[in-house]
Amino acid sequence: MSVLIKEVNGRSDLRKFINFPLKLYAGCDKFVPSFMFDEKATFIPEKNPAYEYCESKQWLAYRDGKLAGRIAGIINHKYIDRWGKKAARFGWIDFIDDEEVSSALINKVIEWARGYSLEYVHGPLGFTDMDYEGMLIEGFEEMGTLPTIYNYPYYPEHLTKLGFEKEVDWVEFEIKVPEKIPEKAERIAEIVKQKLGIRVFDAKKSKDFIPYGKDLFGMLNNAYKDLFGFVELTDKQIDKYIKQYIGFVVPDYLKILLDKDDRVAGFVIAMPSLTKALQKSKGRLFPTGFIHILKALKKSNRYLDMYLGAIRPDLQGKGADALLMTELTRSAIKNGIITAETSIELETNVLVQSHWKYFENRQHKRRRCFIKKIV
Repeated sequence: MSVLIKEVNGRSDLRKFINFPLKLYAGCDKFVPSFMFDEKATFIPEKNPAYEYCESKQWLAYRDGKLAGRIAGIINHKYIDRWGKKAARFGWIDFIDDEEVSSALINKVIEWARGYSLEYVHGPLGFTDMDYEGMLIEGFEEMGTLPTIYNYPYYPEHLTKLGFEKEVDWVEFEIKVPEKIPEKAERIAEIVKQKLGIRVFDAKKSKDFIPYGKDLFGMLNNAYKDLFGFVELTDKQIDKYIKQYIGFVVPDYLKILLDKDDRVAGFVIAMPSLTKALQKSKGRLFPTGFIHILKALKKSNRYLDMYLGAIRPDLQGKGADALLMTELTRSAIKNGIITAETSIELETNVLVQSHWKYFENRQHKRRRCFIKKIV
């Protein structure tokens, strides 16, 4: 029987779309589910401000009457205007090891993109840089994390056979937390604070960060503006991410630098690893998933995941980034953290990667954005 592609239409289809990876990876101990409520909200226009400038469709693939794959197609009009590249995105791509299934899914996105006279299809990418992006091509034996995608080794093989090529790669590192901060790092931190006139904001509760949320993400817009494919976040998106990130952070792991005018000069956001908690809860908060999440957020957790970080452009390369890492390391040591996992970093971003040479580290994962010309 041929592969049937069905457009996602209604709650039942969306539920199947979101839950499909749980079935596909049921026997994989490296896979980490997303938060199901967050996945659902991503594809509801009323809950995702990116729909103000994006269009999206989602499809399911059936083989012999059984669900066999999924994919989302996205057209980010702000990206096309900003970067001048007429490209549709694909994301949330998962499929069984069947080339007819993967081909049917990709070709559906290509057909859809051609209807808009677009010239390329690339991905995996989300609506924005805050969504999942990059297909794992190295590190399949490594444990996944909440901020990143895990996929089977056959995924990139299928895309290569379908004519896709590398557009850009990201790398990830595992960082071993030292027993103490080196004296040299302590001295440099003090010098940087005095020289640049900046200080580390000391918060006791997560809500203490909220007044700085808009400035934080506004600064991120400026710091990220020249990075691959970045599109400036809107005010509505910033409000969403303040609620999504700032209100739930562990104060020890959100470090904000403030200048003499109390403006955000830099920040880094990390969280205790939720990997095991999400595996146990299958990404669901209820009826008991929230218990696993709360346990993971306690100080007994020995592993840390890094999410976001940025330095204001006028302070880049002047030591502010080193100060942030020193402060984050200080909290990690205090709380008995053993290792930290970085989020994805562009392979060309040598400034960020230069931080890790001061730690025992290993570059253990690589992921790729694939691209194909369709005209």
